[in-house]
Amino acid sequence: MPFAFDAYVTDARFDRSGLAIFALGDGTIRWEDGRQVQAHDGAILCAAAHPSGEGVITGGDDGRLVWSRPAGPETLAEIKGRWIDVVASSAASNLIAFAAGREVLVRDAMDPKFAVTLAHERTVGGLDFDPKGRRLAAATYGGAALWYARIAEQKPLFLKWAGSHVLVAFSPDGRFLVSAMQENELHGWRLADGSNMRMGGYPSKVKSLVFLDRGRLMATSGAAGAVIWPFGGSSGPMGKQAAEVGYQEGALVTRIAALPDASRVFAGLSDGRVWSCELGGTKVDHLKTEKGEPISALAVSPDGRRAAWGDEAGEAGIAELP
Repeated sequence: MPFAFDAYVTDARFDRSGLAIFALGDGTIRWEDGRQVQAHDGAILCAAAHPSGEGVITGGDDGRLVWSRPAGPETLAEIKGRWIDVVASSAASNLIAFAAGREVLVRDAMDPKFAVTLAHERTVGGLDFDPKGRRLAAATYGGAALWYARIAEQKPLFLKWAGSHVLVAFSPDGRFLVSAMQENELHGWRLADGSNMRMGGYPSKVKSLVFLDRGRLMATSGAAGAVIWPFGGSSGPMGKQAAEVGYQEGALVTRIAALPDASRVFAGLSDGRVWSCELGGTKVDHLKTEKGEPISALAVSPDGRRAAWGDEAGEAGIAELP
């Protein structure tokens, strides 16, 4: 099922009903059934699921945080003169966090009066809630800051590692924190003791990562195939080597997707192709064979049978596994 949106596809995802949603650089949200809303007066820069599972939350270069549903958009916050380019949410705690420059703002989806602001010394590049939605990690220059998301006056636990950190993710069991860096590498910390995990060897920057197989594995973009890191056991990937699956000559994986409890990984490539592979097997299912612009967004449906993607030129599609 192809789509031609003529605007950069910032994000693709499936809602709880299984419908695909696309967030675009022209400020619109499009559903696969043809419905759409104008969410922003400008480009959509980031997106996340609403804690309720309905619709999508987006940040834009108009300084607004918007919750879009088929009935229309609702502005949740507005910061005049600044971009909102990072957003995260937690269904476990009903919290939403978003970044504008050096500040992270936290809101409660169930309490319009709740507001917490967390200040950082440098620009925040990525956010993620822990599995319980109580702690919030912020990737920034020099490492990652760990906050208690509902507390206004506090000092964060700062996990140090030199360089610019632009993406961050907790493991599903909350034992590890992983960041992608401006350099071609990842860095991780074991939270129990702060041990560092260097995860390098990438030919390009890692722009996308996801945990799968009940947290036992992590898949990332940044190479000619999906890079798979082991996270089982008390030490996670420390002292272990990564594997690579789905190697494609002449292209790099730009986006990765998976369901948390499954062992199938989906990958979008720099040449516009999309594939899927069941880890532990050897067969690669090619979901999109036509080449085009780099894939900029990728998602998998709740039942694991469909993938939705979009590219930098506004072409998008949905396909079922063969």
